[in-house]
Amino acid sequence: MDRADGPVSVVDGWFTIDPPRLTGTRCTACGTVYFPPQTLTCRNPVCDGDELVTTPLSDRGRIWSYADARYRPPPPYVSDEDFEPYAIAAVELAAERIVVLGQVVKGIGVDELAVGMEVELVVEELDPGHLVWKWRPLPEEGE
Repeated sequence: MDRADGPVSVVDGWFTIDPPRLTGTRCTACGTVYFPPQTLTCRNPVCDGDELVTTPLSDRGRIWSYADARYRPPPPYVSDEDFEPYAIAAVELAAERIVVLGQVVKGIGVDELAVGMEVELVVEELDPGHLVWKWRPLPEEGE
């Protein structure tokens, strides 16, 4: 997508926007799934496979761990002068048997997160013109 057409992904090929899905790769020999996508060979030490196929990953998972990013990262990270702390979650995708890191949606802090909480993948603007995947907590059953 040309920037004149609207916001673009911060990392080309790692996720889709509509619908929001992470894009991984799967080894055709052993079935191991990778995120971020692998491009050369399978990293599984017991596999000699070198054929990897693009695979959409689950759009829901459970929080495995989380942390609060309270301080502005040092260069070369670029952030607004009005840096706002944010939460980061390590989310387990059960079907793929992997854990994927990502920011939690704006407005949700660590006090509102819990290990085991179900989350869904969404796409939000990181800054004007750039889109990134984030995790949004889902309401618990009965809420």
